Amino acid sequence: MKIGFIGLGIMGKPMSKNLLKAGYELTVYDLNTAAVDEVAAAGAAAAGTSARAAEGSDIIITMLPNSPHVKEAVMGKNGVLEGAKPGSLLIDMSSIAPLASQEIERACAEKGIKMIDAPVSGGEPKAIDGTLSIMVGGDKEVFERVKDILLCMGSSAVHCGRIGAGNTTKLANQVVVALNIAACAEAFTLAKKAGVDPEAVFNAVRGGLAGSTVMNAKVPMMLNNSYKPGFKVDLHIKDLENALDTAHEVGAPLPLTAQVMEMLQNLHADNCGGDDHSALAKYYAKISGTDIGK
Repeated sequence: MKIGFIGLGIMGKPMSKNLLKAGYELTVYDLNTAAVDEVAAAGAAAAGTSARAAEGSDIIITMLPNSPHVKEAVMGKNGVLEGAKPGSLLIDMSSIAPLASQEIERACAEKGIKMIDAPVSGGEPKAIDGTLSIMVGGDKEVFERVKDILLCMGSSAVHCGRIGAGNTTKLANQVVVALNIAACAEAFTLAKKAGVDPEAVFNAVRGGLAGSTVMNAKVPMMLNNSYKPGFKVDLHIKDLENALDTAHEVGAPLPLTAQVMEMLQNLHADNCGGDDHSALAKYYAKISGTDIGK
């Protein structure tokens, strides 16, 4: 099984390495040649374009920042559709707008190429250890055919519906994560302002109903003022933009999401766009005058 992998960023690089560890033959491409060289040193072949990465590949995986990047990599000059053979499969694991997934799938179908959308959740740590949660939209038979490949990169892969359903599910995921992080930052700011040790509060509530995977992952970062990105503020802004745009299209009210979007935009304006999204604690520090960190 030959796989072309396009997009070797924070998430894509470890995901591609996990496929190599599983024994798959990879050809990789990214604009960042240093990332290509690193994955090539781990056993992949290097390609100079998306088309070259797709040539001869049975499966092409894209892991790119947003809808325009995926469209360009697939449908643009020297893109996947110029190199992929009829009967091959595109798995877009990027987090993009559901309507963009549907547009790209139609272009693939015209070339005799199947496509599923399969965005992921878990951030860099889970990309590294291969325990991502993968949400899939598209033909279920195609999903079943490649599920084992997906599970080389994740601990779960769930079929959610037709093409675009994977990205709709990811948008719902990102809404829950963003609101959860904001709630944690708000709650622990309350504790600190009231004179109670935020770490003690964390240890007291984490095992109860308020506890969550998000809390366990992000609150320790807030307490240590450590914001090395597992998932950047700017990327979460992108996801919430897609969520709000989709919500407007389908008539779903997202007032809480809109509020957290403004918080993230404030962080971006304060040059924190490259921080981990747990930096929402910085927003609360700014407006409260109190840092919950140690």
